[in-house]
Amino acid sequence: MFDTLARQPDDPLLALIGLFRKDERPGKVDLGVGVYRDETGRTPIFRAVKAAEKRLLETQDTKAYVGPEGDLVFLDHLWALVGGDTVERSHVAGVQTPGGSGALRLAADLIHRTGGARIWLGLPSWPNHAPIFKAAGLEIATYDFFDIPSQSVLFDNVVQTFEGARAGDAVLLHASCHNPTGGVLSQPQWLEIAALAAERGLLPLVDLAYQGFGRGLDLDVAGLMHLLTVVPEALVAVSCSKSFGLYRERTGAIFAPTTSPAAADAVRSNLAGLARTSYSMPPDHGAAVVRTILSDPALARDWAEELEGMRQRMTGIRRALADGLAGRWQSLGAIAEQEGMFSMLPFTEAEVMRLRTEHGIYMPGSGRINIAGLKTAEVDDVVGKFMSI
Repeated sequence: MFDTLARQPDDPLLALIGLFRKDERPGKVDLGVGVYRDETGRTPIFRAVKAAEKRLLETQDTKAYVGPEGDLVFLDHLWALVGGDTVERSHVAGVQTPGGSGALRLAADLIHRTGGARIWLGLPSWPNHAPIFKAAGLEIATYDFFDIPSQSVLFDNVVQTFEGARAGDAVLLHASCHNPTGGVLSQPQWLEIAALAAERGLLPLVDLAYQGFGRGLDLDVAGLMHLLTVVPEALVAVSCSKSFGLYRERTGAIFAPTTSPAAADAVRSNLAGLARTSYSMPPDHGAAVVRTILSDPALARDWAEELEGMRQRMTGIRRALADGLAGRWQSLGAIAEQEGMFSMLPFTEAEVMRLRTEHGIYMPGSGRINIAGLKTAEVDDVVGKFMSI
């Protein structure tokens, strides 16, 4: 049977990782992989995570399954962090998932099960969004969300798309720190999006992967929280990979705010059933770490302080890049006002290849760069190489 299979192309980002590792030049720079790095080039483990793991090592007394729904205390604390008191907790269904990708897949499967057929995706978007939705059987409709040359969100396109969407369509939104553009929606724009979604009968699917990396823990979910006060139903896919540094622990959740406890119970049972036939039970360790941190005020405070330090470091690098690049591309001054780990530079694929071969600077062909992949001391040198292309 295997002889009938055609070899699938390698994931471009994973292939880029392999090329970077093989490059023996000492000054090479990886701006492709979506992980936070500190000034030493390491992806650190949070102090609070280490303390929580030590506590778990000393007190955990079983490795039994956690069940398809996952750690219920983890879910309560995580929802309080991302949704606050915008929706009564008994009206919110929640299921722990293997990372944010697992949350998005369960959300897509649930949409498909309800009879939903189409999801609107603003471009450019995270490269794995479309494959996940397609694999779940959804039709993908697209529109232009961000203009790279002008470094601006095309909000008129968002409005036009929502006004033309059919009732029952799902619409993907990034809560903050848009991947891969860093583009920012203002609070008035969030208000307009929420009103349109409610008026047109659309189902928002909100991807929340970078809370705390943009403007801070509270401001990064301000638009989401307003949305949840306006629409009757939504789906919120949460990743703990970046905000807690738990990349390899695959920790996330899918939440579904609904109109009643009965509706929430029905959604929860369907999400749990979909999980059972996909991966059965979620991994426990990362969720136990998050639960431990958020259950302890001292650990939660230390975690939030360290996260804020990461955010400020990325903000400083953004300002330095914007100052350096605006001399050639005036529009790139906008990088300083963008959010999160990523921005997109107006390079052609040929220019991206030249940067890789001549200077050892690795980024995807799209020109997306990981701001957190730079050390402050490297900014001037990288800017000089960008300007030479």
